[in-house]
Amino acid sequence: MGEREETEWGLDPLDRKIVLATQEGLPLVPEPYRHIAGKLGVTAEEVMERMERMQREGVIRRIGAVPNHYRLGFRGNGMSVWDVTDEEVDHWGRRIGALSFVSHAYHRPRRLPIWRYNLFAMVHGRDRKEVEAKVAIIADMLGEHSRGHEILFSTRILKKTGLRIPSGSGGG
Repeated sequence: MGEREETEWGLDPLDRKIVLATQEGLPLVPEPYRHIAGKLGVTAEEVMERMERMQREGVIRRIGAVPNHYRLGFRGNGMSVWDVTDEEVDHWGRRIGALSFVSHAYHRPRRLPIWRYNLFAMVHGRDRKEVEAKVAIIADMLGEHSRGHEILFSTRILKKTGLRIPSGSGGG
């Protein structure tokens, strides 16, 4: 590929165009990378290679579907928060995150003395009762490794978006 000229965001001009073309989501077509490539005048393979590289480098954090759980009938969504030892938080986060009813689990710092929880896991259910039953499954799984937990139920829907780069200035 040769030497890459980088913009203010640390991206070369084509990387920046790919990010701009995908930051609102991939197009809902049978071959989204080919569709993007056609608009940018490159091959689908180049788009995929560059996106994989940007993901490896941390420019793109992840590529995945973001379902609207509310529209799918899951209206009792709740963030379960757990107090586990800091030494075990990654282990339990991976195990809990692998459960089919958990969309994501992650480690967050405690804010003692006010907030003792360091493991968060988003649990989805059709209603609050279903979420509570699923959180009970996690509690059983953790057993004595859990030193306490709570469920923070969603009260409104927030649009989830990542960092967006402006399409105007900046080497594009």
